[in-house]
Formats: sequence, structure tokens, C-alpha cells
Amino acid sequence: MAEELVDDATLVAHAASGSEFAFRTLYRSYVRPVYWIAHRLLGNPTDAEDVTQETFVVAWQKISRLQLQGQSLLPWLATICRLQSANRLRARERDRRRLAPVDDQLPGTVDIEQQVIDAATVDAILDEVAGLAPLDRDIFRLCVAEGFAYEAAAAQLGVTHAVVRNRLSRIRTRVRTAVTETEKA
Repeated sequence: MAEELVDDATLVAHAASGSEFAFRTLYRSYVRPVYWIAHRLLGNPTDAEDVTQETFVVAWQKISRLQLQGQSLLPWLATICRLQSANRLRARERDRRRLAPVDDQLPGTVDIEQQVIDAATVDAILDEVAGLAPLDRDIFRLCVAEGFAYEAAAAQLGVTHAVVRNRLSRIRTRVRTAVTETEKA
């Protein structure tokens, strides 16, 4: 039977009838060209191997309906390969977009020393703010934490613009001193 299966048309006809031998012969003939098409489209050997296998799975599923127009099966396999490669590229892009926000938020390295320093600085700021008079805490919260302008904070608290400005200046000096002392320690 191997001698009579010499051209693609005959091999396709036998494979369409369910001959695994004929399909294996086609596979052996075209697996390398299909792989290199996939590799050129995807630029990744692992993806190219996967797409090559997917191409031949699709070919096996559809070969019974194939009407071979030329003398070579390669153009049909190349078309399947291009479609499978396009699917792979779309999936890769979907995964990249889905994972990108997570990857962008993760630092490349974790600086434990800097995290300890940052935590100590935050603790120093919170301790200093906790020791402020109630009006000063409200001024700090409105102007620093919530971003209020002096006029808006003054209106909210029922004090003058000058009171907010002067107290906030003293609060900032006090907090800056506490942070500096923490950094020295």
C-alpha cells in the first residue's frame, strides 16, 4: 500500500477514508514546514510546537471534507497554521492585558530595609499627629490628608484663613522634626 500512496491527492483520499497510515505519511511530509511557518508567525519555539500539533489535529478533523485543489496539501495546512497562530497571538495578548495591571504593581525587588524605614516614618507621623490639639488634628486631616485649600478648611472649621495657615505651618515643622529624628535613629 505504501507504494501506491505517492502523491498528496491519493494520501488525502485515503486519510479522508480514515487511514491513519496515510495521515501519518502526510504528517511526516509536512510537520517541519508547518512548524517553521508557526515559528515565523509566533517567534517562540514552544508556541510553534503547540500550534503545529493543533494544525494537524484540525487537519485530521476536517480532512474528510477537503477537496484538494492543487498537488500539495501544504497550502491548506499553512492556512490552518496561520489561523491557529492568530488564535494563539490573540490569547497571548488577552493574557498580557489581564496580567499587566498585576505585573505593573509588583516591584522588581523588595527592599525590606526601605519598608522598615517607611513604616517607622509613618508611625512617627501618626504619633506626632495623635499628640496634636483637636483643632490642629482637624487642620492636618483636612489640608494634608484630604487636600483642602486653606480657605475651604477654614470655612469647614469656622476659623480664619490665617489660623489654618499658621497652625499648619507649625504642624508641618513639628511632623518634619519627628520624621528627621526617626531617620537618624
